[in-house]
Amino acid sequence: MNKPEKCIQTEIVVEASIEEAWDAWTTENGIKSFLAPACDINLSPGGKYEIYFNPDAPYGEKGGEGLIILAIDHLKMLSFTWNAPPSLPLVRNQKTHVTIRFEPEDEKLTRVLLNHNGWGSGGEWEKAFEYFEQAWGKIVLPRLKFRFDQGPIDWSNPPRF
Repeated sequence: MNKPEKCIQTEIVVEASIEEAWDAWTTENGIKSFLAPACDINLSPGGKYEIYFNPDAPYGEKGGEGLIILAIDHLKMLSFTWNAPPSLPLVRNQKTHVTIRFEPEDEKLTRVLLNHNGWGSGGEWEKAFEYFEQAWGKIVLPRLKFRFDQGPIDWSNPPRF
């Protein structure tokens, strides 16, 4: 019997309309408000979805370079490729997949569900999985909530979670 595919699944409810939650993940201003200080997004299948955690670093060390949008279902789902941090060079150039789903709880609350799959096994794959298991659930989604509760992230002094 095959083991189920390794996958990171996490979710959060934010005090935002579905449109506001969608915009946070799909626009430059939205990304800068909670995920990273810079980005390059072309919201179309095959378009760029590059997220720059270190925008002043040389290309290849900025963060999420070379990433693309895989699929879009407006206000419902966004899927894109993702890569490991530069500190894990053996798996960095191999892309995994992230799918974000948006479910309205009511007019002012939205459930954001994140699914990250496409993992290899052993060595740096295990380190990357552990890294993102922490990053998505304990940093990224809490920052999204912070953004809607208290305002955009100040990248010169980001909150610690």
